Amino acid sequence: MSVPGTIGRPAAHGPRQDPDMTRPTEEPAAARSPRQKLNRTRKLHLIPEALARSHMAERAREAESQRAAGQLALANRLHRRSARLQRRAERASHRARRALAQAVMQ
Repeated sequence: MSVPGTIGRPAAHGPRQDPDMTRPTEEPAAARSPRQKLNRTRKLHLIPEALARSHMAERAREAESQRAAGQLALANRLHRRSARLQRRAERASHRARRALAQAVMQ
């Protein structure tokens, strides 16, 4: 089967182009100033640097977020511990007062 659009020969995607038609250029290379060409080249060379910079900024934000979450978790743990120690101290104080009251009554 050699019919275009079948499994053996899929149809080409996009508009068909005549081989005798040439592609129009945007502008000739000589018409561009050397400054524009240099700026374009510099921008192309700076793309990986910009990507790396944004990646590092994202990692810094993530690290700061994790640091804040860790501090919040630590604060919660310390608060629970202090509340537990407070209750323990109150129970000990209550036992001491009760023991003192029993000693006075005898």
